[in-house]
Amino acid sequence: MASEKPRLIGRLLTLILFAGALFLVGGGAFGWATGEQMVAQPAQNNAERSRSAFLSVIPVLRHPRCFNCHSSGDFPRQGDDSHVHAQNVKRGPSGSGKYGERCSTCHQDHNVDGLNMPPGAPNWHLPPPSHPMIWEGKTPGEICRLIKDPKQNGDKSLAAIVEHATSDKLVLWGWSPGEGRTVPPLSHEEFAQQISEWAKYGAACPD
Repeated sequence: MASEKPRLIGRLLTLILFAGALFLVGGGAFGWATGEQMVAQPAQNNAERSRSAFLSVIPVLRHPRCFNCHSSGDFPRQGDDSHVHAQNVKRGPSGSGKYGERCSTCHQDHNVDGLNMPPGAPNWHLPPPSHPMIWEGKTPGEICRLIKDPKQNGDKSLAAIVEHATSDKLVLWGWSPGEGRTVPPLSHEEFAQQISEWAKYGAACPD
């Protein structure tokens, strides 16, 4: 029996090695995705679909609910005509206003009831001057590259960009802006889905 033990161990090792090779080489035949197959999945890298998803959200980004905080100049804008904010409000060093004219002076964490009364959401502010995120006058491709550039978006990763667009209460406010204000042409669910698809399929930018 002692002489049979090395032979049995050898056979067992052979079976283990064979099973491992079968898993690595033939896994796809049994429905197992190898690492290489996962990288090659079109869902992870489809530039055409990614660009199309981004182009679909451009009307939202250019709508006054977004544009009024992402327009040129060192000040916010107001209304569906995007006129300069009254009271000479300025961006300030952190994006929350200057001196006594802080955003929080008028803007609470919720809308004030009534027609065209001050709107509100948590952390109401403009982007800070270090990365003002101005996309007025820019093409869709330029807006896309601006949004995903960490040097210009506040060092946000792609995942953080999607999180901001889909969950940030200040962004969500755009679809509940208070009485007297229009909402973007896509629902927030559609907007969130398209931003997520843009990132999922490679975050490609239009030309």
